[in-house]
Amino acid sequence: MDGTSEENDMREERLENLRNIGIFAHVDAGKTTLSEQMLLKAGKIRILGSVDRGTAHTDTLDVERRRGISVKASCVHLDWKGYRIHLIDTPGHTDFSAEMEESMWALDGAVLVICGVEGVQPQTELLFEAFRANGIPAVLFLNKMDRPGADACQVLDQIHRRLSSHAALAKDTEGLLDVVADLDDGIMARYLEGEEIAEKEIRDTFRIFAQAGKCYPVLTGSALQGEGIEEVLDAVVQCLPGPESGRQHLSGVVFASSRDRVLGRGLWVRLYGGELTARQGVEIPGRLDPATGVQSVVMQKISQIRGLDGEDIGKLYAGEIGIVYGLGHLKVGHVFGNVEELPRRVRPGSFRTPLLRVKVEPDRPEDMEKLRQAAEELSEEDPLLQASYSRTLGELSFHVMGVIQQEILEEMLRTRYDLNVHFSKPSVMYRETIAHETVGFAAYTMPKPCWAVMKFHMVPGRRGSGVRFESVVPVRQIAEGYQHQIQQALPLALQQGRLGWPVTDLELTLVDGNHHQFHTHPLDFIVATPWAIQDGLQRGGSVLLEPILEIRFFLPQDCVGRVMSDVAVMRGRVTDTQSDRERVILTALVPLKDSMDYAVTLAALSGGRASMSVKLNGYEPCPLELGAV
Repeated sequence: MDGTSEENDMREERLENLRNIGIFAHVDAGKTTLSEQMLLKAGKIRILGSVDRGTAHTDTLDVERRRGISVKASCVHLDWKGYRIHLIDTPGHTDFSAEMEESMWALDGAVLVICGVEGVQPQTELLFEAFRANGIPAVLFLNKMDRPGADACQVLDQIHRRLSSHAALAKDTEGLLDVVADLDDGIMARYLEGEEIAEKEIRDTFRIFAQAGKCYPVLTGSALQGEGIEEVLDAVVQCLPGPESGRQHLSGVVFASSRDRVLGRGLWVRLYGGELTARQGVEIPGRLDPATGVQSVVMQKISQIRGLDGEDIGKLYAGEIGIVYGLGHLKVGHVFGNVEELPRRVRPGSFRTPLLRVKVEPDRPEDMEKLRQAAEELSEEDPLLQASYSRTLGELSFHVMGVIQQEILEEMLRTRYDLNVHFSKPSVMYRETIAHETVGFAAYTMPKPCWAVMKFHMVPGRRGSGVRFESVVPVRQIAEGYQHQIQQALPLALQQGRLGWPVTDLELTLVDGNHHQFHTHPLDFIVATPWAIQDGLQRGGSVLLEPILEIRFFLPQDCVGRVMSDVAVMRGRVTDTQSDRERVILTALVPLKDSMDYAVTLAALSGGRASMSVKLNGYEPCPLELGAV
């Protein structure tokens, strides 16, 4: 056997014995405690860490240890029965949904923790829907079964009704048979004919379907007491898939970042194909040339590659996760190599989109530049923050999910960057569109040498359609390169409309215009595009759009009337009501502006018995005065 064949065999074996998994849960379901127990049972750690005491090994930030809350996703590895498991522990609070999304870029399977007392929560349903949408197989762990009120059968019934009917307790052979018979016509036929199906065949078939994400094993235990942990580890290596093999071309994604005092910023990379080595040159995006609309490519060398324990490993193979240094300020979500070979790209904001904006100011005005640089670095780690700085106004702002995230940002700026800051009250981020069909025109012809003439046909789009652009102008009138510049300039031109908010739900058609053979400068169409857009927005009139939330209330019977009344007061409307045995599920569409603090109100009026899940439904017209900037 030659060296190449032997190396390929070793690589295949390594992939077969590797599991990249994430641990997910709703808040306080015991996710981090389970991670600690898995590390302990596998011999990775000797002393069990505690979330409450701030000693959890997967909570590495000072702010996490002080507050007892996971803020950033963290990745550790452990070995179990000949398998290497890369374990990503994710935050549970919805304010840090971006961390959950980014973690999904890196994993092949997941463990979903469900409280055995509280059962399936709204966040549980949201996570499970994301697994299914992105083809991520999962193992379900019913935690806190040592608590009074825990009921595995009741929670399994909720799982069947709210998540999937193809879930079964791993210890229940009859339940497993029901699932595999429903998924396999051959087994179903044999079962109906009265043939006895061997337990081994049932479990083997169930495992194959589980690895394909078609069914879900359910395990029970108590992370706090260390019960059922070995069974979870066994299920991870048996029922969740390893990385796919055969991807030879370089392909990977940055799913997190960290900072080392000596090496600088490290990128947490999941490699799907090819390999990365220290001192290897990697092509990364450079500056976007406004004249040509072409983004340059810069070759940068990897200075070092570290493993999850911080050791220098020198090389990262397909299927593995490592920390790469020396590639500058790439943002989380950047793809290496061939994007077509990635099994998924989780769309930013698919869990939850930031709908609030907060302004932040340093206590000392002379620290503004330092704050601006810190905000830029934080936005590289979490692109959804979208930190923006207005030099004209001297204002810096973040997009945030909620109050908890704002508080964490404030603490991180103080402890990590030595910046004392204060935030404004969160404000709703509106959008705007045009009221009626119109045209937008611009003629940039003075002072010479310059020449860019363009005319847009502008039509209001359907709600939620975004911005659509096309050109019907022949290249003899506006050269192809200049038309490309117009398209490149549109996002910035639409970032702020006549009311001060991003413009959406708009159909734009370039219908006329011309360039000049001698006078047109390469930047002229970049300059003229915003003028034409603003002209059209002024002619077409403005419609202010406010974010509308779809809120699902999970209520005891005695709270239904009060909540329905509150929805009406909040300018909302009830769209659906269902009875779900022990509770009523009420769905309503409510403006964000009037419902920002309702979770606190709901907890108070229900004595903590009610809960709610929130997601963006879309945008609807509202009075102009609501969106005054």
